[in-house]
Amino acid sequence: MIAGADALLVCAGAGMGVDSGLPDFRGPEGFWRAYPPYRRLGLRFEKLADPVHFDADPRLAWGFYGHRLGLYRRTVPHTGYGVLLRWASRVPTRVFTSNVDGQFQLAGFACPDVAEVHGSIHHLQCVHPCRQDVWSAERIAVQVDAAAMRAVGPLPSCPSCGGLARPNILMFDDPYWVPARSQATLDTLAVWRRAQRLGRLVVLEVGAGTAVPTVRRQAELASAATGALIRINPRDPEVRHGRGISVPLGAAEALTAIDALLPAP
Repeated sequence: MIAGADALLVCAGAGMGVDSGLPDFRGPEGFWRAYPPYRRLGLRFEKLADPVHFDADPRLAWGFYGHRLGLYRRTVPHTGYGVLLRWASRVPTRVFTSNVDGQFQLAGFACPDVAEVHGSIHHLQCVHPCRQDVWSAERIAVQVDAAAMRAVGPLPSCPSCGGLARPNILMFDDPYWVPARSQATLDTLAVWRRAQRLGRLVVLEVGAGTAVPTVRRQAELASAATGALIRINPRDPEVRHGRGISVPLGAAEALTAIDALLPAP
């Protein structure tokens, strides 16, 4: 399927980053293994990833997101990203992802080719948007007390109003998210997908879970006409109605193995 593709759409969930050493926050135990201080406080990911904490306890909120920002900056994308990048050099390729870690861009994908449906930790916005602005977090460094998982020192601020800033990420129960940046890439992806209607578009879904099925739905929708769906997932690889191929492996192992089977370009 990949060898005969005219274009590739990569739909990636949290499992895509696991082989790079990133946590996927699967269930409270998985979250607490990654962040033990929150077990003591009884805080789950769903409770912590809530915009209310930027008002109620901004150093708690930025302790979590500041640590993640540093972690994602330090993480080296696993070999599977390199495989996808090589394939992208041969056929037109776009990425749709729920991940906010920026690993595709770090691996070499062009920013306009990556649609981040839930936003990106590498961009900021005003906590209570004074304007619908989104800006880069490139120059932001948040110091975190790792034992308490609380931010210390200055917190990021909005350049327009001087108030507190937050990551431009869609959080749980989030009425304040500024979606403009993400929506622009999603609109670009929709135009690109329509342009592939006469060719053979192969959809490669990697590490997408069922708890938040955003990525799975996108992959199934994009591949509905042809059934050209490859689902890579070590836990939930089944493809409904048999319309596609199930690969019950992790991202790096599966992508490397598939790459080895492809004819030389």
